[in-house]
Amino acid sequence: MSTTTLAVLVPLLPFLGAVAGLLLGRSAPGFVRPLAILPTLAAAVLAVLVAVRQGGGETISAATELTPTGSVPLELSLYIDGFAALVAVLVGVVATCVQVYSTAYLREDPRYPSYAALVSLFTSAMLLVVYSGDLMVLLVGWEVMGICSYFLVGHYWETEAARSASLKAFLVTKLGDVPFLIGLFALAADTGSFEIPTILRTVAAGGIDHPTLIALLLLAGVAGKSAQFPLHTWLPDAMAGPTPVSALIHAATMVAAGVYFIARLLPVFATSGAALVVMAAMAAVTMVGSGLAAIAQDDIKRVLAYSTIGQLGYMVGALAVGDRGAAVFHLLSHGAFKALLFLGAGVIIHAAGTNSLGVMSRMDGLAKRTPDAFWTMTIALLALAAVPPFAGFFSKEAVLVAAEHTATGHSEFVPSAAGWLVLVAGLLTALLTAAYATRLWLMAFRGRGAAAPDHGKEPLAMTGVLWLLAIPSIGFGLVAGPISNWFDGGDLTPTVVTSVLGTGAAAIGAMLTYALWQRASAKAALAAAADTRAAATTGTPASVAAAESAAEAPEVAEVTHDHPAVPAGPAADPGKAFLGPLHRHAAAGFHLDAVYDRLFVRPVQAAASLVRFLDREVVDTYVRGAGTGTQLLGSLVRRAQTGNVQSYLSALLAGAVVLAIATAVLANVNAGS
Repeated sequence: MSTTTLAVLVPLLPFLGAVAGLLLGRSAPGFVRPLAILPTLAAAVLAVLVAVRQGGGETISAATELTPTGSVPLELSLYIDGFAALVAVLVGVVATCVQVYSTAYLREDPRYPSYAALVSLFTSAMLLVVYSGDLMVLLVGWEVMGICSYFLVGHYWETEAARSASLKAFLVTKLGDVPFLIGLFALAADTGSFEIPTILRTVAAGGIDHPTLIALLLLAGVAGKSAQFPLHTWLPDAMAGPTPVSALIHAATMVAAGVYFIARLLPVFATSGAALVVMAAMAAVTMVGSGLAAIAQDDIKRVLAYSTIGQLGYMVGALAVGDRGAAVFHLLSHGAFKALLFLGAGVIIHAAGTNSLGVMSRMDGLAKRTPDAFWTMTIALLALAAVPPFAGFFSKEAVLVAAEHTATGHSEFVPSAAGWLVLVAGLLTALLTAAYATRLWLMAFRGRGAAAPDHGKEPLAMTGVLWLLAIPSIGFGLVAGPISNWFDGGDLTPTVVTSVLGTGAAAIGAMLTYALWQRASAKAALAAAADTRAAATTGTPASVAAAESAAEAPEVAEVTHDHPAVPAGPAADPGKAFLGPLHRHAAAGFHLDAVYDRLFVRPVQAAASLVRFLDREVVDTYVRGAGTGTQLLGSLVRRAQTGNVQSYLSALLAGAVVLAIATAVLANVNAGS
């Protein structure tokens, strides 16, 4: 079978699995799980075969005309280079892991058939984005991912949080998609094609007339899809969906699509130095802001959500300094260890009965209750914190090396200002990343208080996936040398300067967080002892049920075993001391939602109210007036319709007399004149 045929089957198989799952979900529920897993697994295997055959060598390209347009042609085409081949493998592997994990995680969910089908459709759409060589076909996959995300994030639609989160994610990403679509049309108008190879050749020949405008329009769509400032606010709220959805959408697929798109068309963005500086500034603000916000979050999934935003900022920063190899290297590395973190968090949530790190910090022995999640999440957090020799160290260092290279003036087309922005923000974010990773680990696994509930070992479908993803989280960075041949051939190995600076910053963040945690733990222990003495004095029970109950979390409610309430009390949270007065603002995402509410939501609502008033009180008044006038005229005419023939004849005679008199008068007037 040819490589082109294999590549066509990669997105096609999950699509067919999704269609079959939707059709047979209710009539033949026994086929749902095989239809969810096997097509996705087959697609992952075929993606590996395509990657092996491509081998980082010559680009695989094939095209057939989709439909005649009379101007810019639309073609169904493949364009598989080293970037596309490896990203497709990542998507296939993570999607397969999510499908396997979900069979146990959502085993009691009555809507599992539709969930599994949507995950398969989502996977197919992302693989279409990865392999497509035509921007319009790519846009189809781009938008299908958006609608699938809407349904998956809103899976628990009974809850207000899920309904609001799904709508917010859809609207914010669509807000970016509008300029994105305009940018695609503008790019096609300048280059005369939607085909990526043709566009790249035209750019190389200097054939783009409006590079800055096009780059900024496309960047708006990327900011929405990849959750970059200022369109990042949808991602933390999207944690209202099932945790496996977060592992797929918010680690390896949809949020990575924007980064991958820029990597595909980086020569287009490189034609505008201004656009690269804007991209670098966007990445810098995103990295630092998300790092600060992650330290202040209590929900373990929201910590990982803000972490994802920051790591995507690293990738966008690498692209802003012109190194797409470093960007995609970090995309691949991050996709593995962040999917592991989300799936591990799902195990912890099921075991603890809550998403709250504050509640987990008042549990003792959670690490012993979930040993697989403990060890694999420890590996993933070390990778996230960029501790050598884990995968995150090498990929993050590749970004910092690229930023240093540009900052010192060694780039031909990227302004050095972009390099300095990414380098300084990247080092500061390395410190913040290590801080929130350490905080998450300490609060989740080193809690002190009541014994964590023991519900036995988690299903193999959940724990086995964790260990599978732990392998690339440990060793993927070691292929930094060979993997560069799959990209542009640039060096991805760390340098001494960036290694010392990055690792030093991470060490400072981790040690500072640990010291603050010890102090917070001592204060919490003293407060708990004081509560116990007060309870003994007043006779009040020392244990007051915590607000965080298992029944409040839809994911936890699916589990058949019971979760006892955790006694309330102060949490040993080092984040409050770390951020100081900034903590309250960081916990609220720096109030960006409130700002957007005042700047956009309220004015739109006010305009809608005005339009409604004008429609009801002005337009409808004219409509009602026209109807009322007709009714009045009809009532007057109706009174003349008595049914008496003599009256009709009398009126006819009177009318004839009036007409005769009027005619005579007019004749005399005309004769006298």
